[in-house]
Amino acid sequence: MRITKYEHATLLVTVGDDNLVIDPGSFLTPPDFTDVVAIVITHEHADHWTPEQLRRILDKNPDAQIVAPQGVATAAGDEFEIEVVAPGDLVQAGPFQLEFFGGTHAVIHESIPVIDNVGVLVNDERLRTRATPYTVPGVEVGTLAAPAGAPWLKIGEAMDYVLAVKPTRAFYVHDMTLSVAGKSMAAARLTWATEQNGGTFTELQPGETLDV
Repeated sequence: MRITKYEHATLLVTVGDDNLVIDPGSFLTPPDFTDVVAIVITHEHADHWTPEQLRRILDKNPDAQIVAPQGVATAAGDEFEIEVVAPGDLVQAGPFQLEFFGGTHAVIHESIPVIDNVGVLVNDERLRTRATPYTVPGVEVGTLAAPAGAPWLKIGEAMDYVLAVKPTRAFYVHDMTLSVAGKSMAAARLTWATEQNGGTFTELQPGETLDV
């Protein structure tokens, strides 16, 4: 399985000739994704999906299955056909087994509504993208996409999350709100946390891949 990081929270997961897109949000350079069998959207915030990004992917992959929590389906209205998922659900999409967990987004501010938010485990490799708050899935995680920066995030919480999950491999996502210095600081802290349980941290830049 190959994981390619794109801007912010977007991932492309590849098995054979098939691709899975996760969180094609507003920071993503307009994509040229092909052979997409499924698109997973973890929650409705624009940095994780926009109708424009979804249309761009579907223009080239009209049969791609869209999987997301109820909040995304509600925000999307009738334009897109979305399979609604909740924590505990399992979905098979081509060669990708998707297992969902989490529930709700972290509180950003009392003035901002708390929304549906799921994380996803992908295949036996257990690629895991997080949900908020920091839900530990209770299974072995091979590869963890760990958050580096967000309005709700403290780096100490991100470190504790990595320590609790104990992944074999980790890399950061959710990083577009950080400066170069901020990303370097986050990478150093998350590297330390990953290595405490014998794991390896890789600082992926957009377009770079990790084979697992």
